Amino acid sequence: MTQDIVDQIHQALAQVQDPELRRPLPELGMVQSVQYENGLAALTIKLTISGCPMRDRLRSDITAAVLAVSGVSKVEITFGVMNDEEREAVKKLLRGGREKFNPFAQVDSMTRVIGVASGKGGVGKSSVTANLAVAAAAHGLNVGILDADVYGHSIPRLMGILDQRPTAIDQTFIPVENHGVKIVSMEMFKPNREDPIAYRGPLLHRVLEQLITDAHWGALDLLLLDLPPGTGDIAISLGQLIPRSEILVVTTPQIAAAEVAERAGRIAFQMKQRIVGVVENMSASPCPHCGEPIALFGSGGGQETAKRLSALVGSQVPLLAQIPFDITLRDGGDKGVPTYLDGTHTLMKETFDELLSALMVRPRSLVGVPLSLHT
Repeated sequence: MTQDIVDQIHQALAQVQDPELRRPLPELGMVQSVQYENGLAALTIKLTISGCPMRDRLRSDITAAVLAVSGVSKVEITFGVMNDEEREAVKKLLRGGREKFNPFAQVDSMTRVIGVASGKGGVGKSSVTANLAVAAAAHGLNVGILDADVYGHSIPRLMGILDQRPTAIDQTFIPVENHGVKIVSMEMFKPNREDPIAYRGPLLHRVLEQLITDAHWGALDLLLLDLPPGTGDIAISLGQLIPRSEILVVTTPQIAAAEVAERAGRIAFQMKQRIVGVVENMSASPCPHCGEPIALFGSGGGQETAKRLSALVGSQVPLLAQIPFDITLRDGGDKGVPTYLDGTHTLMKETFDELLSALMVRPRSLVGVPLSLHT
């Protein structure tokens, strides 16, 4: 009878996942021992690192699962820590048995990688990235954001994860998650938020590579990269590290801005990346009193950018969205809650839903693309 209950406890633990690694505890080797006597289940669970931030969450999840086993009335959990060999086994499991590699550059990768680019700063590129990501998550996609703007990283504030650090397993780290989106930013690895980043070209390439390969992203449907403005090292490195990545160009309605935005598309074209489309941010918005459109930043910049890029690549580069100028975008960014999640702003939500829908339509057939199916 006792062994039957122990077996049921093991089965219950197999249904509990590590909150960060998203794998069952037995699969990760975290269940060291299970004992049962007179209604008491005594468990020893090994954490991947000392001071694991998910200890309390694990305790509650394990307790709830084991108490559901008939005959168990009390649960006692002792936490230990994995040794180096056990942690190495976990890292190999997460990498599918391979050494460290770039998951998004593999031929069997099913992750759509889109770099959000602009010709200059201040056009709302990061706000577009954050709202697009939470929109994708709200529609059931597994989404990640890589804040590749090494010098001017703003994604942690926009996504409400200021001062949060990723859990590290030796040289592998787990992206911080909020609003259903996995997030990695250089800011997470600085001793202090106010510290500047002063890296030159070759080191920037290495930093981007490490942020991609050292993170355990899991199975993503969509990875968005918030790129630095302009046509510098990071833009070039993205094309080299993830050749199948695509570029979404963000501009403002000013015609003068079209020339600058075009340059971001030109560097992508030179790196043989597909330009998926153009987003015009800060477009005309309705007057709160009379309803007439107010174009604070002019008009036509997005269409002109799309026209110029279409001529450059020799095929249609569409203007995918015109996001109206709305102070709530700024408010949401300051509060760490993207405006898309505010249910009162239906126009903004509809705009990003339409942008997501246009982006996720595959322009090419999947014939010949290997599918990661396992039997």
